[in-house]
Amino acid sequence: MPVTCVFGMQWGDEGKGRLVDLMAARSDVIVRYQGGANAGHTVVVDGAQGTAKYVLHLLPSGVIQPRTVNVVGNGVVVDPWTLIEEIDGLTARGIDLKGRVLLSDRAHVVLP
Repeated sequence: MPVTCVFGMQWGDEGKGRLVDLMAARSDVIVRYQGGANAGHTVVVDGAQGTAKYVLHLLPSGVIQPRTVNVVGNGVVVDPWTLIEEIDGLTARGIDLKGRVLLSDRAHVVLP
């Protein structure tokens, strides 16, 4: 089973999210392994309905692809309210996440 890992060597803005989104079309599982809600990935998708922009903070960038399983791993710092808001926002836009988002029971949690 081949594995591809995308990681950055700087503080961000390297295009990791876009690269993962492009690769996710050919992937089964996408894992976010570190970071928190202060980070963000903007994914712009051109489709039949026109251009759509998605801003993600906790979910992996591959969540936009309809068949991927998306894992929020143990190194991610999760703000539960931000995660719920992000899931609700994607669901409202017609992205079905049922059975496609897994959250590690060892992820760090931050509270107000």
